[in-house]
Amino acid sequence: MDWLSIILTVVGLALFEIVISIDNAIINAEVLATMSKRGRRWFLLWGILIAVFLVRGLLPWLILWVSTPSLGFLGSLTASFSSDPKAVKAIQDSAPVLLVGGGTFLIFLFFHWLFLEPKHYGLRGEKFIESKGVWFFAVVSLLLVAIVWLAIKVNPLMALGAVIGSSAFFISHGFKENAEQTEKSMIEGTSNLSDISKIFYLEVIDMSFSIDGVLGAFAFTFVIPLILIGNGIGAIVVRQLTVANIDRVKCYKYLKNGAMYSIFALGSVMIGHAFGIHIPDWISPVMTFGIVGYFFWKSLKAMKEDPNCS
Repeated sequence: MDWLSIILTVVGLALFEIVISIDNAIINAEVLATMSKRGRRWFLLWGILIAVFLVRGLLPWLILWVSTPSLGFLGSLTASFSSDPKAVKAIQDSAPVLLVGGGTFLIFLFFHWLFLEPKHYGLRGEKFIESKGVWFFAVVSLLLVAIVWLAIKVNPLMALGAVIGSSAFFISHGFKENAEQTEKSMIEGTSNLSDISKIFYLEVIDMSFSIDGVLGAFAFTFVIPLILIGNGIGAIVVRQLTVANIDRVKCYKYLKNGAMYSIFALGSVMIGHAFGIHIPDWISPVMTFGIVGYFFWKSLKAMKEDPNCS
């Protein structure tokens, strides 16, 4: 990769990590408001270390290692830079399975938001689709059947990858649903959790949110060190947003829309790659810049009309 591609990839990864973690930052800020100053300092110190180095550092490395066990644990880190033809071939052989699984996960995530989650309507048709929320289960079920049917013809392991991706979505969604209930009880003061328990809770929530960003990162690149740098920068920025004026962040009400449409675009790119469609490497970061940029501009326009944000 040339330097321009590297910079474009890292900046794209960081931007993607930031926008999909806005909800996480809001949850963190609301829970931190119920904690002592000492508890907040502990979370901000250890939270950054765990979020950046353990979760976003280890998870993509672990995913690549599991999908390509022949590389070995250390080999998975350096294989993307290796000139060894065996390492290159191993990644090429396993990439479709990882890509179709990650792509399925991201597209399910997008449709869940589109059909079932409350939102600020940023595009025409979103309100109508949300009113037909029961369609979500039919849409993702038929989509999974189509992906598996096409994948079996290419590589049966790709079909397994798609099923694993869908299962990962529903498992992580269960954690998030439970997190929302726990968060509500903490904010309302009905929870008896200690500060230490709340810190552990926030780390578990961060881990469940990080799966979206880590899987989406493979739409940008398979070079693990670049994923670590890009996602790490994004995670640090999100932690800074947590301690900054989070109410101001909430005023950018269409950023979540930008994040979810980016997720859909990146999921589509991953599935396209998995089925052998050639998509240039610059497409993923440029799409992310364009989609997020549009909804950021839309948020700025809305802020001017809101007396609480202007």
